[in-house]
Amino acid sequence: MPREAPAAGPTRRRQAAAVAGHRGDPTTVRTFLADPDPGVRATALGALLRARNLLEADLRAGLADPHPTVRSRVAELVADLRGGSAATNVALLPLLSDGDPTVVEVAAWACGERDPAEPGTVARLATLATEADDALIRESAVAALGSLGDEAGLAAILTATQDKATVRRRAIIALAPFDGPEVHAALHRALTDRDWQVRQAAEDLADPADPGPERAD
Repeated sequence: MPREAPAAGPTRRRQAAAVAGHRGDPTTVRTFLADPDPGVRATALGALLRARNLLEADLRAGLADPHPTVRSRVAELVADLRGGSAATNVALLPLLSDGDPTVVEVAAWACGERDPAEPGTVARLATLATEADDALIRESAVAALGSLGDEAGLAAILTATQDKATVRRRAIIALAPFDGPEVHAALHRALTDRDWQVRQAAEDLADPADPGPERAD
């Protein structure tokens, strides 16, 4: 018989959901999916994955949840699954236009963990990488583009190498899967960046035998 969800505060209920997941008790975990606290609902989704009972319907319901904590957790779970298994037909593209910036940030990262990329996400990530008001979203989108390594995202990554320092660092690292004169030029520019972490990232990727565009014949 499944254990009844305890009549306790949200912290205790989150703990109970997590413990049920570790015990492989999905029936008990499911009693928390409709909990009034979003943290409990988010924990229950993760517990279902741990109990190997997470379904596509659970992820879809989480995407429609009114609280950003739950929607963000769904994105994380899709990333954990690499976009396969229960997440195969679950689209994250709508979350890239979510009204909550924290959801967009997490969803952008999660899109970079899918293999192959979800249709339509590279174009949306490229837009976010260059146009999002939130620097954390731009950084996350750039990282995802680098992870996916799709040539359609290269222009956005190159643009991001001129962004604020945190985004520039991520953009330089994101150039790793790419090659070509524009990539080499961006790396050599970054070697003299005012931010030492940007310079370090460029040093790790730049070819020491390449004289750079300014010194090339």
